[in-house]
Amino acid sequence: MLKFLFVTALVFLALLLEGCGKPVVKAVSPQRREAPDAVPVTVASVQTVPMDRTLKIVGTLYGKDEATIGAEVEGRVEKTLVDFGDRLKAGELIAQIDTASYRAVANQGAANVAKAAANAANADQNLTRIRQLHDNHIASPSDLDKAVADADQAHAAVKAVEAEHEIAKLNLEKSQVRAPWDGAVADRIATAGDYLKIGAPLFRVVNDSVLKYIVQARESYAGLIQKEQLVQFEVDAYPGEKFEGRVFLISPQVNTIIRAFPFGALVQNQEHRLKANTFARGEVILERNVSTLVVPLDAIVTFSGISRVFVVENGIAHSRQVQTGRVRGGQQEVLTGLKKGELVVLTGQTRLFEGSKVRIKDSSNERLKQPPESARGTSQAHEKS
Repeated sequence: MLKFLFVTALVFLALLLEGCGKPVVKAVSPQRREAPDAVPVTVASVQTVPMDRTLKIVGTLYGKDEATIGAEVEGRVEKTLVDFGDRLKAGELIAQIDTASYRAVANQGAANVAKAAANAANADQNLTRIRQLHDNHIASPSDLDKAVADADQAHAAVKAVEAEHEIAKLNLEKSQVRAPWDGAVADRIATAGDYLKIGAPLFRVVNDSVLKYIVQARESYAGLIQKEQLVQFEVDAYPGEKFEGRVFLISPQVNTIIRAFPFGALVQNQEHRLKANTFARGEVILERNVSTLVVPLDAIVTFSGISRVFVVENGIAHSRQVQTGRVRGGQQEVLTGLKKGELVVLTGQTRLFEGSKVRIKDSSNERLKQPPESARGTSQAHEKS
């Protein structure tokens, strides 16, 4: 009995599989053999337009001249006449260091010079009298020798005190600290009452009427950076506004750690809108009006940092990786991956994959239409030639 039931179950299972399997095979096979419909797309041809060749740069704006003004004489600071942010003119008095004392020393030196000069004049008169007496055989030769020596000594004393007086006048001048050039005070370090030794810092000043925009460039650009090239940049303080400068400094060596070399552009800042030590982003114009491949922005599909376009050839879409550059007026610069005249897909990319058939929609713009077979063959022949 068990054997009969087992055989019956096997027969039923075989009939069930046969009855269910046949319709599925018949329904699926015809669909797999059916060719998919062509995807409707719009296209544009790869064009060339004149664009400047540029190098992106980032760097910092520095004052053309920066200096820490230190004390050139020792003494107590009598007064400081400027503070940070104040604008300076060359030669302007900005501080005094024990000026009264140094003026007194200078006055004393002037008095010593006058005294020494009077002694020298008296020695000259005495020498004249002794020489006359000697000529008349009244004064001895030793008296004449002594008078000559006294006169020489008196004149030497004059020179000594004159030198001391010059030093005193110089110290008096140095006690009155003056601005070295037109600029601004970046920091006031000392204040009235401070006792300073020679060399102690008083102020840090910067010439911000002209700035230096210092940046780094990879060593591969060493032959492209030239003096007087135009540099354009932006700063966070003035969003969207461009400032300009000209290359004037180029380092003669490459940094072996970062494999780059610094160069700088002079930036006129007469209105003092830009501040020293500001971070700036910009570009240097390497070459003007270079023929550049561009496509509309809609043609670029970017995923995971990789940019691609779909190129249409003989009604078939091919995915192609490209390297992109700048964006100008709705056009994307293409550095590698395309050739002039090729057709790229603008709409319908989401339905495409490698090898998809496409149907180009009509367009009022003739350059967006797919050329006929004969034209494509001619174009391809020109490209090969």
